Amino acid sequence: MAKTANIFARVEPEIKEQAEIVLEKLGIPMSNAINIFLRQVVLQNGLPFEIKVSQNKPLSYGNLTKEQFNQEIEKGLADLASGRVVSSQSVAERMHREYGI
Repeated sequence: MAKTANIFARVEPEIKEQAEIVLEKLGIPMSNAINIFLRQVVLQNGLPFEIKVSQNKPLSYGNLTKEQFNQEIEKGLADLASGRVVSSQSVAERMHREYGI
């Protein structure tokens, strides 16, 4: 049997739970998924996906064209229709936890 090493990582509980749900559907234990990720790091000599710095800035109505504004409204309506919503309570809790607000 191959020797193994332990890895301890701190992750947000919500992310861990969501990942566990996805991995359970795939039939892959968390430790196997992490092993797959690390093997890909070695094989690709870097992260196995592209990392970008995004310009995620709060949208300002005054800076949007009418077309951009309508696109943002459509995105929001699509999120609502598909159930991709977050309660204001969870947002407030996260802001408090991460930023002390």
